[in-house]
Amino acid sequence: MFNDIGALEVVTIVVLAILVFGPDKLPKVIQDVSGVIRKIRSFSDSAKQDIRSELGPEFKDFEFEDLNPKTFIRKHLAENEDLREIRTSFDLRKELSEVTDAVNGKDTQPGPAASAAAATPVAGTGPDLLKKPAAPAAEQRTPFDADAT
Repeated sequence: MFNDIGALEVVTIVVLAILVFGPDKLPKVIQDVSGVIRKIRSFSDSAKQDIRSELGPEFKDFEFEDLNPKTFIRKHLAENEDLREIRTSFDLRKELSEVTDAVNGKDTQPGPAASAAAATPVAGTGPDLLKKPAAPAAEQRTPFDADAT
């Protein structure tokens, strides 16, 4: 819970506590604070036990930490075998490098599907996205209004 507190911060808190409460009242304050923390923990544990007993036996493996959306999603994604298979089979870096090479016009090593598609051209498949389109004629350009921008 307090993993990011260093030694200097702890020393500062102790010195401030001694200055605020004084060395004679400090042990009593520490006992009172620890007692309150123990009571809060026991109250929350008994509330959790009451909720589990009221839910019944079908919720015996219910954990309150699962109510956190991040934990819930992480748990259900980790349990799904299909998603795990998709995650391991998809290489985003390879896909991005292929797209970058295609955009830059570099020669890439086509996969089996790409070589089969290149070997059998189909009429009417659409424009070639690898070629730079020609500049439109002057009459096709939309008018530009510098005052409108």
